[in-house]
Amino acid sequence: MHKAGFVNIVGNPNVGKSTLMNQLVGERISIATFKAQTTRHRIMGIVNTPDVQIVFSDTPGVLKPNYKLQESMLAFSESALQDADVLLYVTDVVENPEKNMDFLEKVQKMTIPVILLINKIDELTTESSRTSDTRSTSQARLASIVEHWHTLLPNAEILPISAKNRFGTDMLLKRIQELLPESPAYFDKDQLTDKPARFFVSEIIREKILLYYDKEIPYSVEVRVERFKESEKNILISAIIYVERDSQKGIIIGHQGVALKKVSTEARKTLEKFFGKPIFLEVFVKVDKDWRSSDKELSNFGYNLD
Repeated sequence: MHKAGFVNIVGNPNVGKSTLMNQLVGERISIATFKAQTTRHRIMGIVNTPDVQIVFSDTPGVLKPNYKLQESMLAFSESALQDADVLLYVTDVVENPEKNMDFLEKVQKMTIPVILLINKIDELTTESSRTSDTRSTSQARLASIVEHWHTLLPNAEILPISAKNRFGTDMLLKRIQELLPESPAYFDKDQLTDKPARFFVSEIIREKILLYYDKEIPYSVEVRVERFKESEKNILISAIIYVERDSQKGIIIGHQGVALKKVSTEARKTLEKFFGKPIFLEVFVKVDKDWRSSDKELSNFGYNLD
């Protein structure tokens, strides 16, 4: 008997979906930073054993869109409700459960198995450490959160976890395997993801921008890989960072190119670990004023459901 299925991860921004995805897959598939709206695409990570294939999907955080890029991000999240065999709805111990109720109401109507994951429970212990009875205080807080979510999603299984610390993730994997239908594998058993190498190059460069720049800069940036030439010894890569304004281009480059050099260097180091061979990386910056609101540009960057 072989089991296989699609397990889609959804939830609001910054609740730890990408960290969870990486822990479950055992590889660094999704960008995971402290900033919200990090994930822009729907990204698959595939777990294979002789008897099971689990196709996980990380999705953008649910939000009310203000421009076409965010409309596309929401569409990726909503598409994950349509083809899941098991749905993982991720929340955490601090967010308002009623946030984005329109999306939550769609989850309430689903007939497939839904597992509600209350992430970051380690933060309850940290927060309660100031009191005389840390354990009982954190347990009471968690019980209250579980009870409230049970009223919102009465048919969901509820599992407290800490994705960062791998608490509860082995139990979650076991439960997912129990819920999957009998099926042959959907992908080759040696396949890790549905995304090409170029995608991960652009994501790793974008991750460094998220980490090293403040305010609106990371959210006004997209990365396109123009050249990816791999040989047995190394990989030659040329990439373009697109921004919306000339002033943003200046910030990305920095005084005498120092900021761009830092991003390029850190991206190269991460790419070498990812691909396991030396990387020669060139990065340029261009202005494209309409990329976040142009259907054509968004399609060129891969923001479509086709």
